[in-house]
Amino acid sequence: MPRIAGIDIPDQKRTEIALTYIFGIGKKNVGQILKEASVNPDKRAKDLTSEEVTRLQRVVERCNTEGNLRKQIRENIERLKRTGTYKGMRHSANLPVRGQRTRVNARTKRGKRLTVGAMKKEISQKFEDAKKAKE
Repeated sequence: MPRIAGIDIPDQKRTEIALTYIFGIGKKNVGQILKEASVNPDKRAKDLTSEEVTRLQRVVERCNTEGNLRKQIRENIERLKRTGTYKGMRHSANLPVRGQRTRVNARTKRGKRLTVGAMKKEISQKFEDAKKAKE
């Protein structure tokens, strides 16, 4: 199992697909990485020689991946929050940032539905009795 950028890439996958398991490397830039490292994209990850793995590691090190990229994204979001931008406020409030509607969707960002303002019959009856007692 080859290890590149601190990630064990899957053996059975083609190199082109296996490299996308590294955070920060996607379908768009994997072709450039493989061309630069001169590795065949159709070759399985288990069939890579140690020399090819070393070349891939050198090329991937130049890219912003894994921990550094996650840190950069987190810092960017914190900067937006600190400066008080609209996007920063949306991040703070746990709401969608890029203009999506929130009236009916956005469940993944907002979380489980919470009923607001509805009470059980018994509780509402107690409140009504308490109001009558005050009068």
